[in-house]
Amino acid sequence: MITSSNLSLTLLLFLFFFFSRCHSILDPLDFLALQSIRKSMSDLPGSTFFSAWDFTSDPCNFPGVYCLGDKVTALNLGDPRAGSPGLSGRLDPALGDLSALTELSLVPGRVTGPLPETLTRLTDLRFLAASKNFLTGRIPDAIASLRQLRTVDLSYNQLSGQIPPSIGRIPSLSNLILCHNRFTGPVPDLSSTSLVRLDLKHNDLSGWLSPLPPSLQYLSLSSNRLTGWVDRVLTRLGRLSYLDLSMNRFTGLIPGTLFSFPMSSLQLQRNLFVGPVHPVDQVSIRTVDLSYNRLSGQISPMFVSVENLYLNNNRFTGQVPGSFVDRLISAGIQILYLQHNFLTGIAINPTAEIPLSSSLCLQYNCMAPPVQTPSCPVKAGKVKTRPVTQCGMLGNSGD
Repeated sequence: MITSSNLSLTLLLFLFFFFSRCHSILDPLDFLALQSIRKSMSDLPGSTFFSAWDFTSDPCNFPGVYCLGDKVTALNLGDPRAGSPGLSGRLDPALGDLSALTELSLVPGRVTGPLPETLTRLTDLRFLAASKNFLTGRIPDAIASLRQLRTVDLSYNQLSGQIPPSIGRIPSLSNLILCHNRFTGPVPDLSSTSLVRLDLKHNDLSGWLSPLPPSLQYLSLSSNRLTGWVDRVLTRLGRLSYLDLSMNRFTGLIPGTLFSFPMSSLQLQRNLFVGPVHPVDQVSIRTVDLSYNRLSGQISPMFVSVENLYLNNNRFTGQVPGSFVDRLISAGIQILYLQHNFLTGIAINPTAEIPLSSSLCLQYNCMAPPVQTPSCPVKAGKVKTRPVTQCGMLGNSGD
């Protein structure tokens, strides 16, 4: 016979084992850390990420929480599906109490405030990503203590100050993505031989470029205020598949060996590069943009295999190579922008039909364009030919 007292005892024992099971699965420090993180952040309208964070159940079953044993090893804050609303709030210092964390990510949203200094306690952290939020302040100088870091992606925030010099000495670092922030000062010395991707575009970085590791395959430093000669830096980067140094103040010669690297895109426009350009072999890069520099001499026929070639707004002289014409008419060249130079001719039949898929612009050279070029960009202007007085100087005057 089951008495009321026995039933009460059975219920109490059930509740005891239920709650002890729920709360003993996770290390107490990790449990408290998750509670603090939850209190510091909220779902944006339309997001339901935190709706399942019910602390009467096992936190290891929460969305975005991954455990090994009694420790949290990965924390992905927010719904990762493209277009899903993100989170608001701040990154709580309690993140640093998740001592076994190897991965920390935050989906795009409206999270504000600084990166907690306590993150530098996560010595097992390998992956840190919090792009497209509103984070402010500096990257903690002690980030170099995270010796296991492989990827740091803090792009599209409002972070400022100098990039910590020590970050370049993290031996396992392979991806450093800090673009679209407000960083100032120089590009730090980067000695990690594991570094494959470096993206620092759209900041306010300045100064000369230090040597970079030859392991790099992707390099983007565009839209900064970097200066100086880069020929010796670039010639060491023989594994590059993408290079963008555009919209800086780099000067000096462009090394001919650069064009033989296995790249798909080379962006050097809007700098102060000077002198002739002599690729050592036929260029197989799909897109080459050398526009808005101070390059001179004749156009090399080695560029004939480039699909999108921007040489406009320089000081090139002489004839356009005849091989360019053949490739253009056969639709091998999609974009050939030669406007605003000092070119004197192009051997093309005035009745030739340029394919609709191709764009040619010859505006404002030392010749009248022999064919109609309606595909010129608006910035090329309406004046078709340079003044004779400028052409007599063979491109020595500024443009």
